Amino acid sequence: MRLVTVGVGAQNSPRHRPAGLLIACNGARVMMDGGPGAVPRGRLDAWLVTDERAELIGAIRRLASAKGLRPYAGAFRHDGLRIERRRVVHTNHPTYAYRIRAAGKTVIWAPEFYRFPRWARRADVLFAEGAAWDRPIRFVGGVGGHLDVLATASQAKRLGVKRLVFAHLGRPTLRALSRGKEPPFGELAADGQAFRVARRPRPAEAPGGRRRAR
Repeated sequence: MRLVTVGVGAQNSPRHRPAGLLIACNGARVMMDGGPGAVPRGRLDAWLVTDERAELIGAIRRLASAKGLRPYAGAFRHDGLRIERRRVVHTNHPTYAYRIRAAGKTVIWAPEFYRFPRWARRADVLFAEGAAWDRPIRFVGGVGGHLDVLATASQAKRLGVKRLVFAHLGRPTLRALSRGKEPPFGELAADGQAFRVARRPRPAEAPGGRRRAR
């Protein structure tokens, strides 16, 4: 399974394209989120979104339509690739993250949330919210917001996430990075960065069916 962060920016980012992930696995190509400037080349089999009422949804619909697709929040399955949506706490209407499974591995695309999704525990890779740095951003009226990088890093490590990648970078985080700050756990993704997630090779078998020592 090959993953590309087509963009890693939050809304109106001064440095990055809108956060989006391209998944390529077993012949299927699926886009998640994105927006103007964050559109993969070539064909796509589906275009999934985490928020069907997001500020960029109009632009995403036009971009998807140009590829003959309709963006939606839902599931996708193809030849061993399974993508399922899961609810997250973010705002006052339904918003989602995605659990992506292939080759015995689990990847989570969760670019926006106010509460850490505990169902992401022990994920092989978690692409996570990175809009705020050391304190959460709370929406007016208390209807949700963005969890901060430091809190996300702490909870991801405690819940056994193997690789944490921040992929929705907001201005508070960009300012912290400019001051030389780094997350205590996890890494910051870049626009166009590629990731490979593969099944671990099985130990070779010795004659008689016993595992060879390594």
